[in-house]
Amino acid sequence: MSFFRPLGKSDLAVSPLCLGGNVFGWTADESTSFAVLDAYSAGGGNFLDTSDSYMNYYPEQGNEPGQSETIIGKWLAARGNRDDVIVATKVGDHPGYKGLAPANIKAAAEESLRRLGTDRIDLYYTHFDDESVPVEEIITALDGLVKAGKVRAIAASNIEPERLAASIAFSDREGLARYVALQPPYNLVARDTYEGERREIVRREGLACVPYFGLASGFLTGKYRPGKTVESVRDLPGLAGGYVDTERGMAVLAALEEVAAERGVEMATVALAWVAQQPTVAAPIASARTVEQVPALIALHDLTLTDAELKRLTDASS
Repeated sequence: MSFFRPLGKSDLAVSPLCLGGNVFGWTADESTSFAVLDAYSAGGGNFLDTSDSYMNYYPEQGNEPGQSETIIGKWLAARGNRDDVIVATKVGDHPGYKGLAPANIKAAAEESLRRLGTDRIDLYYTHFDDESVPVEEIITALDGLVKAGKVRAIAASNIEPERLAASIAFSDREGLARYVALQPPYNLVARDTYEGERREIVRREGLACVPYFGLASGFLTGKYRPGKTVESVRDLPGLAGGYVDTERGMAVLAALEEVAAERGVEMATVALAWVAQQPTVAAPIASARTVEQVPALIALHDLTLTDAELKRLTDASS
């Protein structure tokens, strides 16, 4: 059996762990980002996730949109490995190219191609759905990029089930490019958004799930605990800090700790393995701001949880 997994019904084959690029230029400077990318690649990883808006968030820290794409583009050029890497990026959240109007999609794609220093985007996501634009117009615009050879496959991130299903139905009806993947938030302490109608559509339509927040913004590494101060921009109520004082969060950490100790691996590896082994999931996304964090992520490539271990974790998170 091949190490790489097919991404839905596309011709893309990806490693079991997708490396998130949201930290590049934010909590990891360019040289550190290069080192993280090198370590991930050396460990067999070939799937990078970024966005044209990374890292527009937390501008007070000097972030600007597109810096993650720029760093990845410089790394690809320096290593000469573009053909060996599956690059996924997103459209719709850049402050200068907000929303999914067709002209905006086309212009934003050109900017992403420029920053990435490449002639094609392997997987192009709509970052956040734009309900002011009919799905027919969005799909037609994305199909144009595929026909032009600038995008190999298309996907959606944050989108309501009805709009996802309508998009796929339109693609099928008109013979246009079709979403091959969905990127929802999904992890042991945040299951409700994906499990249910979205997962059923993904299963029924043969899509791949590529979940973000696979480690709940770092909470599932075990470093965030009640009464413990962590010097991190992610120690916020809406990010990792939001799970610390919940009964579910503590139950999950206890189960993770037990399984990790029994298997001789990090808690992060176990948390990612649980996501990776859920139905419809192709590759969870996780990011690393230091080289030292990479081994625990790519150890996922060699860890298969038993049915009993999966049940123990699932029960703790229920």
